[in-house]
Amino acid sequence: MATAAARIGTRRRVLARRAPQGRKRPLSLRLYWFLPSHGDGREVARARDKRDLRREPDIEYLIQVARAAEGLGFAGVLTPTGLFCEDAWLVAAALARETDRLKFMVALRPGFLSPTLAAQMVATYQRLSGGRLQLNVVCGGDRDEQARYGDWLSHDERYARSAEFLTVLREALRGKPFDFSGQFYRVSGAMVARPPRELPEIFLGGSSGAAKEVAAEHADIYLCWGEKPAQLTEHLDLLRAAADGRGRKLQAGTRFQVIARDTSEEAWTVADRLLETMDPARIEQAQRRFARSESEGQRRMAALTGGGRAELEVYPNVWAGYALVRPGAGAALVGSHGEVADRIEEFHSLGLDHLILSGQPHIEEAYWFGEGVIPLLRERGVLAG
Repeated sequence: MATAAARIGTRRRVLARRAPQGRKRPLSLRLYWFLPSHGDGREVARARDKRDLRREPDIEYLIQVARAAEGLGFAGVLTPTGLFCEDAWLVAAALARETDRLKFMVALRPGFLSPTLAAQMVATYQRLSGGRLQLNVVCGGDRDEQARYGDWLSHDERYARSAEFLTVLREALRGKPFDFSGQFYRVSGAMVARPPRELPEIFLGGSSGAAKEVAAEHADIYLCWGEKPAQLTEHLDLLRAAADGRGRKLQAGTRFQVIARDTSEEAWTVADRLLETMDPARIEQAQRRFARSESEGQRRMAALTGGGRAELEVYPNVWAGYALVRPGAGAALVGSHGEVADRIEEFHSLGLDHLILSGQPHIEEAYWFGEGVIPLLRERGVLAG
């Protein structure tokens, strides 16, 4: 594996050829941070028999993360869902009282609750928070986790169910009785008695064709995990074709980890340290799990690494180390503040207007990014808000 110093000389030559080009799209990028409601720490996957300094996701710590994100200029925070997370709705409700402007992108799984009940929850949250809700519709991807929740539908069936769910949800939020009979849902007179003044933006993610079709029909913003520019462009081209066929236009976003420091050397030293602490046994176990995943996006994340540690910088300042062991977003933006800003500007130029970031630990990395990169994006006229 190349050292940080050896990589940087090559990277500088490559970056000179790949600096952001073309027409800028001013003041259209929105940034989001991540709420570590499953806990936080300085490592990614340390061996289980070694001490790992973990931070529990108690309310005081999550308040710190949310307030840091708001103060640093992030538009909102992704509030995740999953078996090992605290409940997204309850966390978002508690933190809305501790913040003033921050939006909460609540991860919502269709099939786990009635779409009419979900509409009622949306309306209530919008009133209580002053319109600060966004929805991240998660159709599912981990077969074992879905089974633990009692959900046995196949990959494409889950997306078909999500389409019906969103149909009922949107109509119920209009406040007028709505009848619907589909494969997964049947409602009569579905409605919210007190509809919200402002409907939440709906984010829907996925790398499969089924995901893009549902997003093109029902979402406001399509999300995909961070990859190389060519791969992201492929996603966006297919999405636009699906949306154009329906006479719709929607925005798009992506999701990265981030390690930004004053110099490249410092950032890559952090990445190398994270890699050194990854337990080889856990890497092997994770790769076996990813290989049998039903999620197209998860398979694509694992493919970035080739299953090993070598050549993890898959594109200038894009490091796939997280994908060795962590499900979900496996690519990280790594480099100096200027280099990370360059890559963000490049991805933004592709048509990605929403960027969800996270780092370890989430307090420290929020400040590194917020104080080092966000001012550069503002100076370049890229960042909205």
